[in-house]
Amino acid sequence: MLAKDSLGRRGEALAASYLEGTGLQLVDRNWRCPLGEIDLVAIEGSVLVVVEVKTRSSLNFGHPLEGISSVKLRRLYLLGALWAEAHELRFSEIRVDAVAVVDDGTGEPRLEYLRALS
Repeated sequence: MLAKDSLGRRGEALAASYLEGTGLQLVDRNWRCPLGEIDLVAIEGSVLVVVEVKTRSSLNFGHPLEGISSVKLRRLYLLGALWAEAHELRFSEIRVDAVAVVDDGTGEPRLEYLRALS
């Protein structure tokens, strides 16, 4: 069993590698401001993609994506706008994606990618 911090870091690294393989251009990781944090920031064409990564060691306490509430989702859209403003960049749209990683530390991690949460 992996410690929570190392589990989260491993999940983010797996998600980043997977997303780069899909053609997304990762431009930032763990960006923070007073209102919160974005796990991964990517660009796809003229779209800013905010990626929330949820990692769990098992499904005993539910699916990782169940941890993304409507309040969290609204905050992620706001954080995306703040990231763009902080970097003085403009995009045609902001999209929020999510990656769920289930990794018990013994076998191959399972990864699920959802585009355009709403």
